[in-house]
Amino acid sequence: MPKVQRSPNLLRDIAELRDAVAAMQRAGREQAELPFFPTSLHGLVYEDNTTFTTVWETVLSPRTATLSLGLVLLGDVVGTTNTGGAWQVVFNDSTVVASGSVPPTFSFTFPALTLDLTPYLTAAQLKTQVQVQRTSGATTGGKYGAGGAIGCSPRYARLI
Repeated sequence: MPKVQRSPNLLRDIAELRDAVAAMQRAGREQAELPFFPTSLHGLVYEDNTTFTTVWETVLSPRTATLSLGLVLLGDVVGTTNTGGAWQVVFNDSTVVASGSVPPTFSFTFPALTLDLTPYLTAAQLKTQVQVQRTSGATTGGKYGAGGAIGCSPRYARLI
């Protein structure tokens, strides 16, 4: 079949592009990847405190109703003693929106969360923190000397 070459019409092309941009602006972004940043005093993803300590955080602009967040957590082993712990996700320094445990088995856990952002859609920004604490295990030795450490890292974070 022969190809038909349209004659260039700059004004029509500009009008089509303007319409497409306006449609994208009205629709907003359906999905956006979010970066999380380490905040641990140790500068990495391990923490050995027995109280909740923020290890990852970000500040986002809630443009969608859902934050999909995946984590990976790992307990420690000191000698023959395994270390377990707990984790939680906190909004604006005070509202715990998800929590769970890290089993003392020296194996990975992969929580996948769907967090509701509907109450925060009118906010200009939302501080999101991932916190961990050590709840069992050795009290000396380990990665930083105060006992076993809990490893934590975000696998993904998406606004959908």
